[in-house]
Amino acid sequence: MLPDGSPCEVPTWFNPEPEPDGSLVLRDKEGHIVSRMPKDGYYFDGVYHPLAHVTSIQELDDYPFYTPIDQETLDDLHARAKRLYETTDYAIMLNGAGSIYEWAQTLRGWDVFMMDLAADPKFASALLAKLTEANIRRLEQILPVVEGYIQVIQVGDDLGMQSGPQLSPRLYRKVVKPWHKELYGYIKAHTSARLFLHTCGSVYAFIPDFIEMGVDVLNPVQVSAKDMDTNRLKREFGRDIAFWGGGCDTQQVLPFGTPEEVREEVRRRIEDLAPAGGFVFNQVHNIQVRVPPENIMAMYEAVWEYGVY
Repeated sequence: MLPDGSPCEVPTWFNPEPEPDGSLVLRDKEGHIVSRMPKDGYYFDGVYHPLAHVTSIQELDDYPFYTPIDQETLDDLHARAKRLYETTDYAIMLNGAGSIYEWAQTLRGWDVFMMDLAADPKFASALLAKLTEANIRRLEQILPVVEGYIQVIQVGDDLGMQSGPQLSPRLYRKVVKPWHKELYGYIKAHTSARLFLHTCGSVYAFIPDFIEMGVDVLNPVQVSAKDMDTNRLKREFGRDIAFWGGGCDTQQVLPFGTPEEVREEVRRRIEDLAPAGGFVFNQVHNIQVRVPPENIMAMYEAVWEYGVY
């Protein structure tokens, strides 16, 4: 049950524990604090990096990257996908189907893995290879039980920042892209679902690579980041990739603008991204606490006014 009384299903391992400072923590089976949500916060942040001190490729062999999914969980996935497919008219998305770059950052620590990429690309590539293999082994179990019921499959790796890419396109293509290509290729070969990539920040420089690897949908289209102008994105890439998001800036306009500014933002983004299709309206990212309700209503009203084909 959520604090407001809404029913909510969570995994069995999700058992937040209060700390003396008012924060909440999550622990793994060994008792390590793996995530922490500060007092008055709204998100858990990862704080445990089990491979931070690994120094050799050989040591990676000792880490359990993949744990088989039990049959009860697979049966539940099948039943949920089948029920949604048969009882709704929605497109059904399989969420969280693959991450390697962010997973590496979690295991090593963001700063350590970024140094790996620059100073020890062989190690970084070996780690990404392990994570790709683990994702594929997981998908070998999942895809057969949901195939035919899902229309979209989501993968995610945030490659951008506000001011530009997290890493150079050259380094991405040398070290990370080969493993993205293997993972995405497996998905495309084993499901009829559209491939949806969630990657935050300024990712303009990588979009040709995404298209080459078979990505069908780009999300969240962070319009406030550098080089993410929606008119330019649609003009240059709209024939080859769909945009899911980008409908209203969630950093400044939605939380801090007036209702009229929100309406104008929505009108502009729809005008840029909707022509000839290939656009699913969504605000860029999650609607945060304390966003004025009148701004949320203005966004919805503007979608119905400007977004009907």
